[in-house]
Amino acid sequence: MDVREAIRTQPMRRYQISTIAICLILSMIDGFEILVMAFVAPHLGKSWDISSVEIGYLLSAGIIGTALGAIFISPLADKIGRRRLAIWCLVGITVGMALSACAVNVPQLIAFRAFAGLGIGGLVANLNVLVSEFSSDKRRGTALGIYGVGYPLGGAVGGAISGVLISVFDWRSAFIFGTIITAIMLVVVIKTLPESIEFLIEKRPVGALERYNEIADRLGYEQSSELPVPIRKTERVVRDGLFKGIMLRRTVFLWLGYSCLIASFYFANTWTPKLLSDATGDSNMGVTAGVLVNVGGVIGSIIFAGLSIVLRPRVVTVLLMFGGVFAFIGYASGFHIVALALTLAVLVGIFANGGITGFYAISPPIYPAAARGTGVGWMIGCGRTVSIIAPILTGYLLDGGWTPKSVYMMFGGVLVIAGIATLLLDATYRGRSENPETPEARREEDLAAAATA
Repeated sequence: MDVREAIRTQPMRRYQISTIAICLILSMIDGFEILVMAFVAPHLGKSWDISSVEIGYLLSAGIIGTALGAIFISPLADKIGRRRLAIWCLVGITVGMALSACAVNVPQLIAFRAFAGLGIGGLVANLNVLVSEFSSDKRRGTALGIYGVGYPLGGAVGGAISGVLISVFDWRSAFIFGTIITAIMLVVVIKTLPESIEFLIEKRPVGALERYNEIADRLGYEQSSELPVPIRKTERVVRDGLFKGIMLRRTVFLWLGYSCLIASFYFANTWTPKLLSDATGDSNMGVTAGVLVNVGGVIGSIIFAGLSIVLRPRVVTVLLMFGGVFAFIGYASGFHIVALALTLAVLVGIFANGGITGFYAISPPIYPAAARGTGVGWMIGCGRTVSIIAPILTGYLLDGGWTPKSVYMMFGGVLVIAGIATLLLDATYRGRSENPETPEARREEDLAAAATA
């Protein structure tokens, strides 16, 4: 039996669910660690007496690292395997968080946050692909929606814990907490996380058959005497699977939509705590707002998972982004009223974080297995490269006299572009198969390659 096909077509087994659960917990840790600076910033700003521009660079440092990690590290998943890359990324995150707790000035903290971000960027794309590959076709959108809960849930829970730790100790305690939980999950991953079946089949590393049969046993399927036949010719799979024929259009629309959404997402998640703290004069109010944005993200991810049962995940993603436009406009108009601002923070989180979950769900199935880590990683890297500008630009705009209302309105407009790009992506599937591995899809790529030869 081809276990790869069994995973895609048969009901989900317990081992698949447990693998996705591990990825969800890792996503929670990533959600906390990429946003930890947003919770630390109000307290650090007072402790070190730093400007809005310096805070903007600190908030962007982790994003810079995740962008570089997604671009240069996540493609290694297609070469060395999803599991091995996850282990090395967790090692890097643990070291980066520990160093951040020891920083004594702004340049050091920027460097250490960027280093931790390298591991986070490589891990996020890798986990996303692993969840997709261990999900059935029928439940992939729902599984990725549930997995998407991890990122905002980690931000919400981690932010709440950080608020307590910082109030009892100081801002360094948030980074120490992140170091400990990452080290624990590193041990869990080494002991329990399996390799991707599709990677074992397509790349055939040493010991691939033994690991393939071990996964088959755990899933309750018969062992095989040899691996199934690979689908792709690996020498041109990245070029053809990402940039040839219809795949070029899908890549452009996917990356554009994600880039616009993630820029708005990082603005909302990194600056909302600081802006509300400034408006109220209460640093703890900013932490509360940051937690509520991520609580909204949990709700948004659950909404995405539920709607994906009855609607195409791409359509659900579009709906969340256009909903985000109204949430940003509402927050821009009412954030100076504390009670209203806290309520609207939840709505901002529902649509911004829910949209991220949507892109994590729709991106892996677009690409063939042998190029999936590269395609999703470069999407995330492209988006986060663009989003580096968002916190820094916000700092300069605020120092230049822009009001928080104007900045929120601007990023609401960016969400409109994201929604339109995703609509255009969905249009490329009309009359075509959803599976990039079908003979029809490969034939389109071959025709495109011949036309450009």
